[in-house]
Amino acid sequence: MSNDNNTPVVSNFIRSAIDADLASGKHQRTVTRFPPEPNGYLHVGHAKSICLNFGIKEDYKARGLASECNLRFDDTNPEKESEEYALSIQEDVHWLGYEWDGQVRWASDYFEQLYQYAEELIGKGLAYVCELNGEQMREYRGDFGTPGKNSPFRERSVEENLALFRAMRAGEFADGSKTLRLKIDMASPNLNMRDPVIYRIRRAHHIRTGDAWCIYPMYDYTHCISDALEGITHSLCTLEFADHRPLYDWVLDHISIDCHPQQIEFSRLELLYALTSKRKLNQLVSEGKVSGWDDPRMPTVSGMRRRGYSPAGIRLFAERCGISKSENVIDYAVLEGAVRETLEAEAPRVMAVLDPIKVTLSNFEPGVSGSRSAPFHPHHPEFGEREVPLAATLYIDRDDFAEVPPPGWQRLTLGGEVRLRYSYVIKCDEVIKDADGRVVELICSLDPATLGQNPVGRKVKGVIHWVSAEHSVAAEVRLYDRLFTVERPDAVRGEDGQYLDFVQFLNPESFKTVTAHVEAAVQGAAPETRYQFERLGYFVTDRRDHVPGSKLVFNRTVGLKDSWAK
Repeated sequence: MSNDNNTPVVSNFIRSAIDADLASGKHQRTVTRFPPEPNGYLHVGHAKSICLNFGIKEDYKARGLASECNLRFDDTNPEKESEEYALSIQEDVHWLGYEWDGQVRWASDYFEQLYQYAEELIGKGLAYVCELNGEQMREYRGDFGTPGKNSPFRERSVEENLALFRAMRAGEFADGSKTLRLKIDMASPNLNMRDPVIYRIRRAHHIRTGDAWCIYPMYDYTHCISDALEGITHSLCTLEFADHRPLYDWVLDHISIDCHPQQIEFSRLELLYALTSKRKLNQLVSEGKVSGWDDPRMPTVSGMRRRGYSPAGIRLFAERCGISKSENVIDYAVLEGAVRETLEAEAPRVMAVLDPIKVTLSNFEPGVSGSRSAPFHPHHPEFGEREVPLAATLYIDRDDFAEVPPPGWQRLTLGGEVRLRYSYVIKCDEVIKDADGRVVELICSLDPATLGQNPVGRKVKGVIHWVSAEHSVAAEVRLYDRLFTVERPDAVRGEDGQYLDFVQFLNPESFKTVTAHVEAAVQGAAPETRYQFERLGYFVTDRRDHVPGSKLVFNRTVGLKDSWAK
């Protein structure tokens, strides 16, 4: 598996902004970060963000400039977060080929500093303890057409607010009974600026701090201060946070902190025929629609990894998606194309038969009929070769035989000839069927003069893959396809105008299992070894269930061509 980060550097508006900051002397280095919440597994949209943030670090370092990228967990929502998710995220970042600078960082590392900054804001008369409940707060907030109303607790004194906030920390009040809010502008056209909550009381066990805290800071407050404490120069996020930027800047402008990162937004990825909502992906897992978060049909990084997508393929996909502020709607075929392109160069070739028909060579002579070796890759001699042994009994794919061939057919038919890949030309002399009329065996003869030679006096155009029944090994092959049958499964409306349940658009053909016959060269392959099964597509040994030498399990990664092309 190659982890070389060799995708080309492509300029975009974010890099232009960074270049301008470096050229003007505003910054002497770049510091970015990837800040996921540890409440689920990363998906393809996160992969794009990882490639953006860590890619900036790598590209500017390659130019001889100081550049860093942090991994920081936004762990401010303790009920939904777990160590399992945090570990999986770290594994995914490493697998994609990236290294963060220093230790893994956590928002909880800054809980005490965040608290002290909140006291500073109270001391400046810029924050107050509010006792409105959630429903009342929504009523007071107003909407886009109606200005909000000031909370009846907005004019409390600094001393009273400090005393109440300290009592909140000490656990003297019930969960949800009080919040700490910023005092900004209840008439602001930006609803995020209408006295947002920055602390709430919540007695929940935290994966890092245990039960040390019963008040937790809100994301918008935590995020900007965490960025500043880490010296982030450019805080990159998706466009839905554009309306939050005034709050990001307001907080940093009103506390005693030297660093003020620049928030820059870009459009989030929408991948057609897939979902990237954690809630909806969790529904698929919890309802048993998929086998887990790493089901090879899932758009999670762990799912794509198990499917056989390579880190290089995902990075190439992220680069092709581009970075802009315009809508970033990408067809699934673009992802598959990037994966296919990278695997073309790195995957060794072998032959496999997924839907076998038995072929008996009537004139095969042991010790006389020869075999040849074949390269594992036509353009990479360093991959080596393997012997492709011939025997009296072979298997070919059912799709390579037709009793009544269509026009232009170049594969096997009764009375017709075809070349076995890396071997002889054979002719089908007899077709044997079972009681139901299904073809179960072909009696064929080989032309002994055609091993490595063209037949004399005739042209044989067709070439098919095959394996020796005696020398091949049985393998479980899992054939995966797209999980959904429509482009936007969660955006289809019924006749009443309401959104239909996305589950009804699950593809019933997205997974099936067959027992295949594969060249023995794969017998000792380790989990996550990628191959091209010649003429069929790219496959990978399953990272969970494959056992070298005893239980061979392959997952289909992607076909050689786009089977969904319209």
